[in-house]
Amino acid sequence: MGRVDSEKEIEEKTKAVWRKTKAKLDALDSQKLRLGVQIVFLLATLYTGWRFVLFVHYVRYGGQPVTRPPGVEAFLPLSSLISLKYWVLTGIYNSIHPAGLAIFIAIVLMGILVKRSFCSWVCPIGFLSEYLWKFGRKILGRNWVLPKALDYPLRSVKYLLLFFFAWGILGQMSVMALRAFIYSPYNRMADVKMLLFFEHLSAFSFWVMVALAVLSIPIKNFWCRYLCPYGALLGFLSLFSPVKITRNPKTCVDCRLCTEACPANIQVHKLNRVVSDECTTCLRCTSVCPEEKTLDLRLPNKKKPIPPWVYALTIVLIFVLVTGLARLTGHWKNSLSVEEYRVRLQEINRPIYNHTGGGRR
Repeated sequence: MGRVDSEKEIEEKTKAVWRKTKAKLDALDSQKLRLGVQIVFLLATLYTGWRFVLFVHYVRYGGQPVTRPPGVEAFLPLSSLISLKYWVLTGIYNSIHPAGLAIFIAIVLMGILVKRSFCSWVCPIGFLSEYLWKFGRKILGRNWVLPKALDYPLRSVKYLLLFFFAWGILGQMSVMALRAFIYSPYNRMADVKMLLFFEHLSAFSFWVMVALAVLSIPIKNFWCRYLCPYGALLGFLSLFSPVKITRNPKTCVDCRLCTEACPANIQVHKLNRVVSDECTTCLRCTSVCPEEKTLDLRLPNKKKPIPPWVYALTIVLIFVLVTGLARLTGHWKNSLSVEEYRVRLQEINRPIYNHTGGGRR
């Protein structure tokens, strides 16, 4: 019979395997890792959208039953913000769009804990925007950088939009108004209304989307940088995040590759710690730095950097843990029956299903 390893030998072998595994993980390219995470979330988004289309088709015409994918509520951020305030004030986690609130909480936690990572690691619009400006750089040879006199006022637009929504919801709506909206016919069918909007897109809406896409080709992340209220919220929250891109000025050779790589046009080569609402921690700057231990992601006053795979895992875990908790506690699927969807879909054009329609039914 062969010799049985002692506990100490087993422990040493386990440590050796972990060291080799960690070395391989640390060597992972941050941009390939980010692309992998982006693709996973993009595929999940597309699958959710397709399942919702099939669900609405089933509600309309019958046939093979299709369950409604709760994740579609991720596209109802204003309803989620209203639900969040109502939950905080009353302790009631409403069952109209519960998954939307869970996803909203997960995104807010990302902003606080791991900066504006949602924009460059998770958001499908951010993914599309990134590849539009990369396409623009390929065909035009470069991307345009707007002059500061135009860039700063435009960047304030997303904060003005955020303030408008936040003031209207957080500042003005009473508990009674919150409850009236949550249980209104409009909010009950907000997911279907969203689908119908895209199915019957007006000429104006179509050309606005085309204009935003075209502008995103020469100008990096046009929508995200200038117009997205979600980006404004996460940019503000990211200022409080303990995680920051950190530069070691002693070993920096001032090559400026980090600044050239930054899609947000941040002057990374001039900063010791990147404290900017525009930084999405895409890690493009750290991936091009030629000097070891010069530019990386760190917690404050920590000597060791955060490996990209740990950062990626943290982003995914925040999302999975929050949404998983919502599933386990019964706060994921909404309380609307298929029959209610069917009845309301037949009368969807009535005034009560508009923002100003009012009425609880």
